[in-house]
Amino acid sequence: MDPLPTLSVDDLKAGIRNVPDFPKPGIQFKDITPLLADARRFSACIDLLAGPWKPGQVDVVAGIDARGFLFASAVALRLGTGVVPVRKTGKLPFQTIEESYSLEYGTNTLAMHVDAIRPGQRVLLVDDVLATGGTAAATVRLIERLGGKVLEAAFVIELGFLDGRSRLVGKPVRSLITY
Repeated sequence: MDPLPTLSVDDLKAGIRNVPDFPKPGIQFKDITPLLADARRFSACIDLLAGPWKPGQVDVVAGIDARGFLFASAVALRLGTGVVPVRKTGKLPFQTIEESYSLEYGTNTLAMHVDAIRPGQRVLLVDDVLATGGTAAATVRLIERLGGKVLEAAFVIELGFLDGRSRLVGKPVRSLITY
């Protein structure tokens, strides 16, 4: 099989569909499913997310429920490491630690297995979208509670107008596409 060509961020952006008024009126949803369905774009996206990291520099990649699992798993394979799922509470079968965070109307809780990350492990956090930053910040807290060191939080899309980056102060944040 021939290697897939390297694509630009603009090529990736062309694989993101805007869906107006979803999930409610006034929201412009950024649909990544066309990007995922295109092997060239998906592969380029994974290369860009893995970015500056080389095999041996990252001990584990953490992916956030649910679309983050797709990207984190592929990045972990590129870097020759394992992947850690960060799930909504009640979805993991073994003993977990949990972290709650605020949403616009209420709270949500994320969980990780207690043995998912060992003290001192270098963790790359990967997700599809950085919006308000609550989910990513809660994930960082989980990683650090287990003794992991967050090397970077990498996202396919950042909704800059929501200022989620401000909830990750002190952590390197990299986004491929910013709206």
